[in-house]
Amino acid sequence: MKLNRSAKIAFAVASVTALVLGVAAPAVAATRTTVVIVASNALTSLNSGTPDTNLVTNSDVAYLTGSGFVYYDDKKALVRNTTFGTFKVVKNSNTDFRVQYTVNAGRLWSDGTPITGEDLLLSHILSSSDYSKASGLGDPTDTKQVPGFNALGYGGVYDNSIVGEPTLSSDHMSVTLRFNKKIPDWELYGPGPTAVHALVLMAEGKTKLGTVAENEAARDRFVKAFQNKDSAALKKYGKVWSEDFNINSINDKTNPLLLVSNGGFLVDSAVADQNVTLKLNPKYNSGPKTSGIETIVFKFMSDGTAAAQALANKEIDVYQGQPTADAVAQLKAIKGVTVIGGVSACYEHVDVRVGVASGATDSYNGPFAASSGQKGKDLRTAFLLAYPRDEIIAKLIKPINSNAVVVNSLFTLPGEAAYSKIVGPNGVSKYTAGTQEKRTATALALVKKYYPAAKAGSGSVKITLLWGQPSNQRRADEAALVKAALAKAGFDVNTAGTSGWSGHLDDSKYDAAFFAWCPSSVTQTGTNANFQSDGGNNFLGYNNAALDTILHSLEIKLPDSQITAKYIQAERLLMADAVSLPIFQHPAATAVNSDLVGIKPAPLTPNLVWNYWEWHY
Repeated sequence: MKLNRSAKIAFAVASVTALVLGVAAPAVAATRTTVVIVASNALTSLNSGTPDTNLVTNSDVAYLTGSGFVYYDDKKALVRNTTFGTFKVVKNSNTDFRVQYTVNAGRLWSDGTPITGEDLLLSHILSSSDYSKASGLGDPTDTKQVPGFNALGYGGVYDNSIVGEPTLSSDHMSVTLRFNKKIPDWELYGPGPTAVHALVLMAEGKTKLGTVAENEAARDRFVKAFQNKDSAALKKYGKVWSEDFNINSINDKTNPLLLVSNGGFLVDSAVADQNVTLKLNPKYNSGPKTSGIETIVFKFMSDGTAAAQALANKEIDVYQGQPTADAVAQLKAIKGVTVIGGVSACYEHVDVRVGVASGATDSYNGPFAASSGQKGKDLRTAFLLAYPRDEIIAKLIKPINSNAVVVNSLFTLPGEAAYSKIVGPNGVSKYTAGTQEKRTATALALVKKYYPAAKAGSGSVKITLLWGQPSNQRRADEAALVKAALAKAGFDVNTAGTSGWSGHLDDSKYDAAFFAWCPSSVTQTGTNANFQSDGGNNFLGYNNAALDTILHSLEIKLPDSQITAKYIQAERLLMADAVSLPIFQHPAATAVNSDLVGIKPAPLTPNLVWNYWEWHY
């Protein structure tokens, strides 16, 4: 699978895990420096920037181990991390907008190597299709060949806006990017640091940390390869970047070069599908000063009831997952635990496949295929009409968040300024009019056009649904409701759970999927990659030139009224073509050891660990 990073989104997933005891000091210890967190999805990679690894836990670990120029706080405000570096506009015109990014002197990688502007250059390789093609790394739009760096950045705003290559300053501490125009949210598209010397050393077969002199020499080799577009060398670096970080077990035999970072914490160890332990980085000076926590442990548990019991037993300190109503009730009853509620920016949605996913090569000829014309469209419409969104909210979400509502916009969420203006004109009324019983009757009538014998329970249209790990109880319950509801409209939905399901989102054997997008930024183009013909998150195989035009027009700064109007236009097309429906905004339930100070869940990813430096007992 190949995917672009143009949308800063991580999948919300869950993994089968077991409760592992004894990995950290108990929560009742007199002096605590350890935080034990329950996560519902297991670590799969130390690199969250590839198609199959853009997952929440991977992103959380990456955030804890890496510091750059900006981060979001719990109010969705973008904060500049001036401890690491600064950036400023150095030229401002309608056709030539330039920004200089400077790393502060004295910043260090965890192996003691100074961080420079040269460590920012890899970002360009990971996001510029022009550079990838010019350097012989491949065309990222080629569906038959994965590029040398299998990165998520191609096809995004950076790719479409950057002119030429980054300019390195004479002291090598700054890079300057030239945009072809002043784009909206330009602060988000700057470079991030990567320990390129470690990448080079691994590509050269090294398995031990180098000296500072050796590391700086290795970085020089990277810069030379970058500037000369040395295809042979860059491909070796790309193979390491794309593949070698994809590990879920870490011990004293792991190549330490994989663990070099500049965040507050370093990955110390990991047991596959069970836990990952991070230790304070003794050379950390790239971000806010930490407040006393020395160890962070993620335990992987998908069972909310088991997590609640672990909290009660003082075996864990923080639980934030996909809670069930019973689990939330348990959490609130635990003495010494504070439960923080609300909603997150993650939102569940159902997608219906119409063709081959972006970057995939297999064909799709299922019942929803666009190639079958009106039949495919009618069956997609029937599927979405019968989809039990109201029942899902009532039975699974309202018991956790009594204020939960069905989400009816693919581009905005309830409570956002434009939401009420978009819902209605966006065409969603087709899927909300009348009762569910009447909508299901309409759906069955559409199915009968092509399957005259169809009736409730006939199973006339065979559908395979992708939704998640078998052990994720809330999603299993959701799938069961879908299966029962769709049966009334003549569908036979295979709802078997799929281990490692996120790696199958582009697999054409699945006709539909429900999962959550978890945004990590606030941008007016944030949804583009999900639906653009060349969008990296377009798993649907949906291609609509009119929609592409609308979405690309959002890449320039526009007044709010025009943004809203374009969202309405875009959603009208999506609703009319019956390719996707939002379902609900994820309820948030963060249960915290009451002795732990500083946990302030944020709506955007990484919503729990965004301010780890403030945590203390």
